[in-house]
Amino acid sequence: MQGTLEKFSEAAQWIIPTDPAQALAFLISKASGGHFVFSTSFSREDQIITHTIASSKLPIRIFTIDTGRHFPETYKTMQATRERYSAPDYDFRIDVYFPKTEAVEKLISEKGPYSFYTTPEERIACCAIRKVEPLKRALANTDFWITGIRKAHSPNRHNFSRLETDTDNNVYKFHPLLDMTDAEMNEIIRKENIPYNKLQDRGFLSIGCEPCTRAVNAGESMRAGRWWWENNDKKECGLHTHT
Repeated sequence: MQGTLEKFSEAAQWIIPTDPAQALAFLISKASGGHFVFSTSFSREDQIITHTIASSKLPIRIFTIDTGRHFPETYKTMQATRERYSAPDYDFRIDVYFPKTEAVEKLISEKGPYSFYTTPEERIACCAIRKVEPLKRALANTDFWITGIRKAHSPNRHNFSRLETDTDNNVYKFHPLLDMTDAEMNEIIRKENIPYNKLQDRGFLSIGCEPCTRAVNAGESMRAGRWWWENNDKKECGLHTHT
């Protein structure tokens, strides 16, 4: 069976519009028969993309990974999003993927509920169970994976391209907001009255699992509040590894 990267091998030559909405519509028109998915964590970036998809009724499946350790505010944002974009003439839904029960039970039974604080390896192992494995299932039979990644998130993401190949998952990854600034993003949220996670008003600029996220202090980078006990400015959970 021909894989995505072979089926759409001409994608590297596409001249994709810079406007996010136009870019998504362009990709859908060019990749005839392709399957598109968007992964949301309900960040401001992701809420903008969800708004774009829902407003234009684009044929892009939306999913989220529920690690089982989210903040209550994250679930409230999910509910507000469902209420905002559900309509009689539009089947808006967010597919939810959980980690495998057996893997979580084994992890907690053998290592306890906070093993990720001990070493980077233990933290990565937890992320692999709670995030990476569900992602593999969510991306099955997918051709294009849309994300909310921006260069402003971390130095590790400055070298990303808007359209990239993900050979591990055999998909193209597209980052429509990659070059968007904080000011541009916040203006869209305000202008369109898009629901967002209210933790971000309290300094939580990058929100993941509750035990692994803190508010960012003045002068710190956006992702300084993620896995703050690790001394590494290229911290990732494994969803967006990049070589």
